[in-house]
Amino acid sequence: MTQKKLLFIVNPRAGRSKSRSPLFDAIAVFSQAGYLVSLHKTTAPGDAAITAAREGGDYDLVVAAGGDGTLNEVISGLVKLEHRPLLGYLPQGSTNDFAASLQISGNPVMAAMSIVRNVPCQLDIGQWNERCFVYVASFGAFTKSSYSASQAAKNALGHFAYILEGMKDLNTLRPYRVRLTADGEVLDGEYLFGAVCNSTSIGGLMKLDPERVVLDDGKFELLLVPNPRTALDLQNLVVALLNQQYDSEGLVFRHVSSIHLETEEDLPWSLDGEYAPSAAKVNIHNHQAALRMLL
Repeated sequence: MTQKKLLFIVNPRAGRSKSRSPLFDAIAVFSQAGYLVSLHKTTAPGDAAITAAREGGDYDLVVAAGGDGTLNEVISGLVKLEHRPLLGYLPQGSTNDFAASLQISGNPVMAAMSIVRNVPCQLDIGQWNERCFVYVASFGAFTKSSYSASQAAKNALGHFAYILEGMKDLNTLRPYRVRLTADGEVLDGEYLFGAVCNSTSIGGLMKLDPERVVLDDGKFELLLVPNPRTALDLQNLVVALLNQQYDSEGLVFRHVSSIHLETEEDLPWSLDGEYAPSAAKVNIHNHQAALRMLL
C-alpha cells in the first residue's frame, strides 16, 4: 500500500501568542492516519504560495496552518497546478473568518481529526484581476483596518484590533465613486464600503446569514453600502448592518458570479485581509469548485 503524502505549510508568525505544542499533536494525528508528513515553515510573505505551487503537486494533501492570509497564499499556489491536491486548514490566526464560516475548530488537534475523516467539499475561488482570494475582496470603510492592524495587535486583541483600527477611520470615512457591473446589472454611485465575499464573516465585524452563503454555487455575495445623505440614513444603514438586514432599503445585496468595477479614485482593496493596491479597472470572477477541501 502506497503511503499518502502530506505537505504541512506552517506560518510561524500567525497567532504567535499561541502554544506550538498542539501543532505537533496535529502532526501525530496525520501520521496515525497514514500520512507521511513533510513540514515547511514559511520565512517571508509569498513563501507559502511559492512552496504550494512548486511542491504541492507531489502530495496527496496540503495543509495550511496560519491565518486567513496564509490560507490565501497556499490556495494561490495550488490553483496554478493542473492536478491539485486536497486542501486542509488549521486556523492559527487572530480572526480566522473563513474558518468560522466552515466551522473549522480553532483547536489544531480537533481540526486535524476532521481532516483525516476524509470528507471533501468543493470550494469556489475568487479571482481579482490576476490575484486570488478565498473569502472576501473589499474596499472602503474598515477595509484598511483589516490589513493595517499590526500583527502584535492582532495576536493580543483579536477582533478588537480590527475594531480599534476601524474607529480610527471613522473621522475619515468618505464615499468612493465607482461604476460596477455585476452579472449585467449596472450599479453606478457613491459607496462607503463594498465587499465581494464567499463567507459568513467579513473582517470579524460584519456577519452574513449562513443560510444565504453557499461555498460552491459559483456565486459571490455582493454587499454595497451607499453613501448616506442624512444622519437618519446613516443610522438606518448601521441598524440594517448590525441586524443583518441586507435587503433593507439603502443597502445593495446580490448573488453574482462576475463583477467589473471602474473608478477614477484611489481605491485600495483588501483581499482576505491582505492589501491590494488601487486599480482603475477590476475584474472579479468566481471559479466554481476550483479546489476540494477536507473539513
